[in-house]
Amino acid sequence: MAEVRKFTKRLSKPGTAAELRQSVSEAVRSSVVLEKTKVVEPLDYENVIAQRKTQIYSDPLRDLLMFPMEDISISVISRQRRTVQSTVPEDGEKRAQSLFVKECIKTYSTDWHVVNYKYEDFSGDFRMLPCKSLRPEKIPNHVFEIDEDCEKDEDSSSLCSQKGGVIKQGWLHKANVNSTITVTMKVFKRRYFYLTQLPDGSYILNSYKDEKNSKESKGCIYLDACIDVVQCPKMRRHAFELKMLDKYSHYLAAETEQEMEEWLITLKKIIQINTDSLVQEKKETVEIPQDDETSSQGKAENIMASLERSMHPELMKYGRETEQLNKLSRGDGRQNLFSFDSEVQRLDFSGIEPDIKPFEEKCNKRFLVNCHDLMFNILGQVGDNAKGPPTNVEPFFINLALFDVKNNCKISADFHVDLNPPSVREMLWGPPSQPATDGTPRGSSPESFIHGIAESQLRYIKQGIFSVTNPHPEIFLVARIEKVLQGNITHCAEPYIKNSDPAKTAQKVHRTAKQVCSRLGQYRMPFAWAARPIFKDIQGSLDLDGRFSPLYKQDSSKLSNEDILKLLSEYKKPEKTKLQIIPGQLNITVECVPVDFSNCITSSYVPLKPFEKNCQNITVEVEEFVPEMTKYCYPFTIYKNHLYVYPLQLKYDSQKTFAKARNIAVCVEFRDSDESDASALKCIYGKPAGSVFTTNAYAVVSHHNQNPEFYDEIKIELPIHLHQKHHLLFTFYHVSCEINTKGTTKKQDTVETPVGFAWVPLLKDGRIITLEQQLPVSANLPPGYMSLNDAESRRQSNVDIKWVDGAKPLLKIKSHLESTIYTQDLHVHKFFQHCQLIQSGSKEVPGELIKYLKCLHAMEIQVMIQFLPVILMQLFQVLTNMTHEDDVPFNCTMVLLHIVSKCHEEGLDNYLRSFIKYSFRPEKPSAPQAQLIHETLATTMIAILKQSADFLAINKLLKYSWFFFEIIAKSMATYLLEENKIKLPRGQRFSEAYHHVLHSLLLAIIPHVTIRYAEIPDESRNVNYSLASFLKRCLTLMDRGFVFNLINDYISGFSPKDPKVLAEYKFEFLQTICNHEHYIPLNLPMAFAKPKLQRVQDSNLEYSLSDEYCKHHFLVGLLLRETSIALQDNYEIRYTAISVIKNLLIKHAFDTRYQHKNQQAKIAQLYLPFVGLLLENIQRLAGRDTLYSCAAMPNSASRDEFACGFTSPTNRGSLSTDKDTAYGSFQNGHGIKREDSRGSLIPEGATGFPDQGSTGENTRQSSTRSSVSQYNRLDQYEIRSLLMCYLYIVKMISEDTLLTYWNKVSPQELINILVLLEVCLFHFRYMGKRNIARVHDAWLSKHFGVDRKSQTMPALRNRSGIMQARLQHLSSLESSFTLNHSSSTTEADIFHQALLEGNTATEVSLTVLDTISFFTQCFKSQLLNNDGHNPLMKKVFDIHLAFLKNGQSEVSLKHVFASLRAFISKFPSAFFKGRVNMCAAFCYEVLKCCTSKISSTRNEASALLYLLMRNNFEYTKRKTFLRTHLQIIIAVSQLIADVALSGGSRFQESLFIINNFANSDRPMKATAFPSEVKDLTKRIRTVLMATAQMKEHEKDPEMLIDLQYSLAKSYASTPELRKTWLDSMAKIHIKNGDFSEAAMCYVHVAALVAEFLHRKKLFPNGCSAFKKITPNIDEEGAMKEDAGMMDVHYSEEVLLELLEQCVDGLWKAERYEVISEISKLIIPIYEKRREFEKLTQVYRTLHGAYTKILEVMHTKKRLLGTFFRVAFYGQSFFEEEDGKEYIYKEPKLTGLSEISLRLVKLYGEKFGTENVKIIQDSDKVNVKELDPKYAHIQVTYVKPYFDDKELTERKTEFERNHNINRFVFEAPYTLSGKKQGCIEEQCKRRTILTTSNSFPYVKKRIAINYEQQIHLKPIDVATDEIKDKTAELQKLCSSADVDMIQLQLKLQGCVSVQEVHPSMQHCTGTK
Repeated sequence: MAEVRKFTKRLSKPGTAAELRQSVSEAVRSSVVLEKTKVVEPLDYENVIAQRKTQIYSDPLRDLLMFPMEDISISVISRQRRTVQSTVPEDGEKRAQSLFVKECIKTYSTDWHVVNYKYEDFSGDFRMLPCKSLRPEKIPNHVFEIDEDCEKDEDSSSLCSQKGGVIKQGWLHKANVNSTITVTMKVFKRRYFYLTQLPDGSYILNSYKDEKNSKESKGCIYLDACIDVVQCPKMRRHAFELKMLDKYSHYLAAETEQEMEEWLITLKKIIQINTDSLVQEKKETVEIPQDDETSSQGKAENIMASLERSMHPELMKYGRETEQLNKLSRGDGRQNLFSFDSEVQRLDFSGIEPDIKPFEEKCNKRFLVNCHDLMFNILGQVGDNAKGPPTNVEPFFINLALFDVKNNCKISADFHVDLNPPSVREMLWGPPSQPATDGTPRGSSPESFIHGIAESQLRYIKQGIFSVTNPHPEIFLVARIEKVLQGNITHCAEPYIKNSDPAKTAQKVHRTAKQVCSRLGQYRMPFAWAARPIFKDIQGSLDLDGRFSPLYKQDSSKLSNEDILKLLSEYKKPEKTKLQIIPGQLNITVECVPVDFSNCITSSYVPLKPFEKNCQNITVEVEEFVPEMTKYCYPFTIYKNHLYVYPLQLKYDSQKTFAKARNIAVCVEFRDSDESDASALKCIYGKPAGSVFTTNAYAVVSHHNQNPEFYDEIKIELPIHLHQKHHLLFTFYHVSCEINTKGTTKKQDTVETPVGFAWVPLLKDGRIITLEQQLPVSANLPPGYMSLNDAESRRQSNVDIKWVDGAKPLLKIKSHLESTIYTQDLHVHKFFQHCQLIQSGSKEVPGELIKYLKCLHAMEIQVMIQFLPVILMQLFQVLTNMTHEDDVPFNCTMVLLHIVSKCHEEGLDNYLRSFIKYSFRPEKPSAPQAQLIHETLATTMIAILKQSADFLAINKLLKYSWFFFEIIAKSMATYLLEENKIKLPRGQRFSEAYHHVLHSLLLAIIPHVTIRYAEIPDESRNVNYSLASFLKRCLTLMDRGFVFNLINDYISGFSPKDPKVLAEYKFEFLQTICNHEHYIPLNLPMAFAKPKLQRVQDSNLEYSLSDEYCKHHFLVGLLLRETSIALQDNYEIRYTAISVIKNLLIKHAFDTRYQHKNQQAKIAQLYLPFVGLLLENIQRLAGRDTLYSCAAMPNSASRDEFACGFTSPTNRGSLSTDKDTAYGSFQNGHGIKREDSRGSLIPEGATGFPDQGSTGENTRQSSTRSSVSQYNRLDQYEIRSLLMCYLYIVKMISEDTLLTYWNKVSPQELINILVLLEVCLFHFRYMGKRNIARVHDAWLSKHFGVDRKSQTMPALRNRSGIMQARLQHLSSLESSFTLNHSSSTTEADIFHQALLEGNTATEVSLTVLDTISFFTQCFKSQLLNNDGHNPLMKKVFDIHLAFLKNGQSEVSLKHVFASLRAFISKFPSAFFKGRVNMCAAFCYEVLKCCTSKISSTRNEASALLYLLMRNNFEYTKRKTFLRTHLQIIIAVSQLIADVALSGGSRFQESLFIINNFANSDRPMKATAFPSEVKDLTKRIRTVLMATAQMKEHEKDPEMLIDLQYSLAKSYASTPELRKTWLDSMAKIHIKNGDFSEAAMCYVHVAALVAEFLHRKKLFPNGCSAFKKITPNIDEEGAMKEDAGMMDVHYSEEVLLELLEQCVDGLWKAERYEVISEISKLIIPIYEKRREFEKLTQVYRTLHGAYTKILEVMHTKKRLLGTFFRVAFYGQSFFEEEDGKEYIYKEPKLTGLSEISLRLVKLYGEKFGTENVKIIQDSDKVNVKELDPKYAHIQVTYVKPYFDDKELTERKTEFERNHNINRFVFEAPYTLSGKKQGCIEEQCKRRTILTTSNSFPYVKKRIAINYEQQIHLKPIDVATDEIKDKTAELQKLCSSADVDMIQLQLKLQGCVSVQEVHPSMQHCTGTK
């Protein structure tokens, strides 16, 4: 670690817990004082609730203050079993004698003991809540403008299908009139015209390129503004002029005389109709009796009342609106905002974390083997079976088992099947001797039952269920077929193989078989085998279609399992196998086990559920032999006690004892005594047809083999108690196979002759031995033979015994134990044995127990897992009962630790969880002085943590601490419940000593987390988490104040300077604690008023993070304090903190216990200080660009760009990263680094977040840069999360509380609170489906790059933990995307995402609307201050407008319009008096809605506009609504300028609606209002005519600016409109990076206002004051004073704002020199007002400007533009531009090639690239020589031209680039006509061009109005060149430090002066 923390330095190495505690707390205390705000001591919770009992009980919301009564209980859950009855034998526990067996049996038969926390479901993350779904059932689908199809844009067919439809159509020629151009022949264009009538009865003339009017109209003329139509033949044949209202004309020409006449007649008719209707309207206004005279005079009637009297249904509806009704309608169908949060939507419980389940039997891959029949090809009728189908003529027996070739072993027990038909069975057993009443074959004893099933049902089982733990394709099912012993296998198989005469052979074989069966019926011989694969793959898919191999003859020398495995491995290579096949068919199927499978029994024959009584078809489970690997181990849960015995081989070839020992049969018995009268136990599982349990079992017999091999498996049910005498006895018989046909009875008796005995004891040292063993064989069996077990005892023994072959080991056997009550592990056995000794009271040897405990570390892991609950419970028993020896608890805990860590290492920790939850049951210690588990364990944990030597143990304990903490918690809970201590007050539940122990444990843990975190990352993270989970439990069980103190102590161990990891730990700790199910009562959300202030109601609202607040509401206070510190840190830490708070609020919002609105309000109030937290960080939530300038989103297209502004920081490299400058690149001037010649600065308003890209990303890359990136902007996701929390609080909190809060905060904070609302609208605005896909891809690329190593969470989790681990950092992958993060995004995903975002946007806007409406209600008087012109009102109004700017859904717009209607009627003065800002902005936004693609929005917007006019009319006492009139016209102009006014027909419809309102509004009938409205619509239409041209030149910036400028000029008499167009031009310039031109627009606007104020005597000087800045300013002096001036509210204030704007603009343009001129106008105003603060700013700016001037003069890096002459030729293309010459000013260093390319591209798009040609030559162009088929553009580089006098005046570089209107270029020529010649004939033409205005100007290009040429003779050329060169050399040599390279370059060109460059190179040279 780089810095050793002060904390650690002060930690001495203490010995006792008390010292450690002292030392740590001192370290904590002193370090905290230095490093962070003082720690607030939490309240003594138990005391407080006792003192305030009455207050709590009388609180109507006491559920939020009190823990519920029945919070915790113990339940006993009966064990879930698969079997019908318990697998443990009835008196099992009594019969058991060994402690281990007893404990096992007890474990398998006891029920589960579970501690239930009633509200546990509420104690995790919000994802764990028990509510059905956090997501709404049906998400409403909202309609948004942005999603409406662009194609629907201009539906002109609807234009024609309106009211009167098309009246006339045809071709006309139209003159393109622009007020700057005279009309001449050449500018007529042929267009197809439609004359249509609009819905409101007015007429419109639309022109299109051709008859198909599907495309956008090329222009429109509204005829209601037309006053006359006259012919004008002078202009062109068949031409006529339409005279318009504003002294403006349209010129049209028909193609024939007749057509002209028709058009004239029609148009005249229309003009007549228009004038008639006007006269009519005027009359009506005069005639109608003024019935409401009284009310219109004096005080105007209440507007609402007058609306109700209106006849128009809509208006009447608006008249009835009230704020209360609006509020109610907003409340309908509201959604929970959090439902749409990405985290909630991504709720996917699959795989998050399964519940802890009780131990259960492992269910592996199971399949059913169904045996149908076995048929050989010798068939016949047997016995009485004459009628039935033929069958095999002798009995065959099958045994099935699974073999694993890959692992080379047998993996299942044998499944024996008898498929013989009854008639064949009789050959063996003879016919049943009596009617089968009891079903026993021999008719001997009555029916016996096994586990409730009759034996007869178990006799012929044909179905077996096999299970395989580890399936793979190399597992085979092998069927071995045996028959009754007869002789040699080959001999017996021969008739079956060589079958020539079937009938004859059948009889012969049957005859022999009959004899054999009757004599040797109980002996078997091998006959054949077959195999088939089971699985297709390692997933365990069954190979259902697989078939058995042919039946192979069994080779007598290859009987063993090893041989079979070898054969199987070759099975896949059939060419190798030369096995003999016995023809026949084995029909055995393999099937999947059906779900509802019934009538099945276990391998111990215990019936499984469901089981029917007396069913015939029983299926048995065949035991699986699981490979000895830990991963396949699981704790045993059922009783099973089988021993499988395998006699393998007998070596009898060298024995001399017996004469005959060839066909050897082995008989196996299990005995419990070696006395002479002892009999075998009946515990061997029998074969089919025999009884279920038998006393002996025979192995197969090999004919004539003295060294026989056996493959039989004998299965034995072992008794519960085993002792030393239990043994296996093997008896060998020689079986006589000769069939004597004449046979006498005597012969028959000697079928078997004993030829030896062998035995093996079952136990050795008390454990069962299952190794392969070699046993000696004896010839006799004397009593007491068990004493002869080893060579030693054989020598000393006096037992009379004869050994075969000198007691050599002749018999090889093997056994396999499948038992859940016996262990073969020595250490476990010894440990339990020792415990049994101690329990039985024998004297304890000191240190002995510890020795056995230490030995347990060596126990086999499989055994540990299999007997996990048994071993753990025994250890806990030792822990509590045997504590009188010091080291026992310590060593015992070390063993526990070993077991826990082993389980984790093997990935089996879920067994530990199951153990704790279900099996662990703390027992009361038997010794009186013994401690309880929780006390002992906690003490021992401290001991382990304190010993410094064994770091391994410490680390393990930390890593797996969860286990110990959970044990302690369960022990504590059990103790409280079982001892009935739960009824005691919490302080008395546990002893002081125990409190002290817990405190010491906490202090022992702290340093391991806060100091060693880097050395042991996993361990520290795990203990941090498990400690939190434990303390969370303690809050339920113990004194809560004490636990608060523990939490406080722990958190004090952290400091704000901690590295990122520790900050994560801290928040994870807090999050876990705060997830407590009773988190709300723990925070006591009630008033803590000081007694003396109780009378003052408000005083007790705790709204800031004061110490008092943090004390009273401890957890929430702690969390908010930590969050406020974290917000100043780097990205990951901020992110973690924000997630914790957000997830907590989501949890409250969905908590089913707290759904009542009063409860939610109380919870929200608890979080009020969070709002203060946001206010402190307001700058980071709302940068200057979030609160967009008014023009943020002019149309939907740029809205998309707007959205991208956030996501793809495209050209952000040049933005400064200064923290202190909000948009630093302008102040420090270096910001403008050109990547290309267009602007590199993003236009304000057009993008979302300039610095978003740079800072956000840097922060994320490293966590160490906190110092640099500490206060940087928050990332989009963080902001959204914080705002969501804010919205939850303001939505849920009660209105009274909110009002109290608003009244308490300072005015600035109040405005900031509103700013937050505005920011909400911005951040949650809906981006449109098209954008969602784009943004998603951007997020993917950006966020999958994030290094998420640091974000992994601990592997060890209890329930809620795992969820967090998996989910906590998932969310950092995206802003709000729930889309699947695949490389592509499907339609459905996008649709779903859009649905969520749409709903989020709607819910946010309704919440903001609720809040702002309530705010305006409460603060009405403050808002009306100064007639509504105050900062508060401005902010409230901004929010109202923000709704419209951020495109709302149709649903929310309905409510927004209702609020706006209320707003206008509540604050008319703000709109209609004083400054026009509000009215102007309002008109602009509402008009934009009038062109909406959604009809309801258009209707609402039109109505709103109408009401605005009507309110204005009423406000002026029914005189006029001039202001609204003018503002609407201005807004329309602005919209046109922004090319945002698309959708002509829709806009027409809106105008129609407005007119309609006016005509049907009864109270208005008598006034001039309706005709004024009509007049306004006419004016609007006049303005609208410019739109078509704007659209046409949308992509041509120069033409667009010219067009807008001509409009600006036409409004000389309406300053407001002129200003609108100049503003619009400035916007376009900024967008194109032309900052100088933008600055000039600002200067012109300021001059215009100054001129206005000057004429009103309000300002000392008019536009002349700006003369020094630009001579072009005289234009502003042409202002006319007429009606347009009436409602202009310019003031000194407005002028100041504009001047500031100029300074800003000039700074961006780098024209620092003229900033002083503007400042000269600003300074006197500030001086007069004594605004010294502002003056310092002005002078600071000036200081900055002059510094900049010095800097750029020194670096010479400022480039103020390059100039080109551009001329256009081509009448058919350029129309009125043809032949025009301009000077173009291009930014910075634009090369000739660059501008040429730009122009070719621009005009190529218009006319087709192939039609545009650049003229390279700079000479005069001869138009006649040009091909009219092409558009020609001539581009020449020019330089500013100054004569000598000017040069002396213009000394600086700036002066030579500012206010210039003369330019020069030179072209070489010779008199002979060539361009170049030798020096004496080289001439030069110098052309000087003069422009009509000076550069820089409001336009980028200025027309050339004068040209002068000077011809230089060869001598002048030479002197000119020499002059230039000399000047250059002089300049180079005179500078202080001579640039040698430049000098050398210049000198090289001085030898011969010769002009060799044509214009093209000339330009490049001058570059």
